[in-house]
Amino acid sequence: MFTGIVEELGTVEAVEDRGEAWRLAVRAERVLEDVRLGDSIAVNGCCLTVTEADGEVWAADVMPQTLTMTALGDLRPGDPVNLERAATLGTRLGGHLVQGHVDGVGTVLSRTPGEHWDVVTVSLPPGLARFLVDQGSITVDGVSLTVVEVAGDQFTVSLIPETLARTTLGRRDPGDRVNLETDVIARHVARLLEPYTGGDR
Repeated sequence: MFTGIVEELGTVEAVEDRGEAWRLAVRAERVLEDVRLGDSIAVNGCCLTVTEADGEVWAADVMPQTLTMTALGDLRPGDPVNLERAATLGTRLGGHLVQGHVDGVGTVLSRTPGEHWDVVTVSLPPGLARFLVDQGSITVDGVSLTVVEVAGDQFTVSLIPETLARTTLGRRDPGDRVNLETDVIARHVARLLEPYTGGDR
């Protein structure tokens, strides 16, 4: 479990195609302070298991299902990535409850710079819009954000200077793909209501 509060920007060190899986190596500092093999670290919102750690570089195996469901397959050496260690019982819940299980991949449609923030519009894969509400929560590339508006198959968020400076979202351009995770509570409520709604609301 995570909170959607990015701890640091790491850098992709290497991407190795091992046939049935990828090996992703990431250079980092803060998230490795107390790392142990088997720990969970979210990379752009996708929960990965640490399989190797040496100095300032750690590695994880990325399975085919993960490559299919996320935008991790777009990563190349040198790319920045949002990193967050798994939460503990003593963690401040500054964002919202995040599982690190990506629901789908959206595309940045537009961004409008403002005096104090950027307004970014992102497309939604089919079926995810019903889990979003205005002023609700969504995770974009591992960043906990508040939904400004949901309109059909897209939504907008406002990115404050801190988010622009400390996460990859400050560098995302129209056309870039981003990992999306909807609010886990909304998903559970929708599941419970399926017998009464037919699963289409």
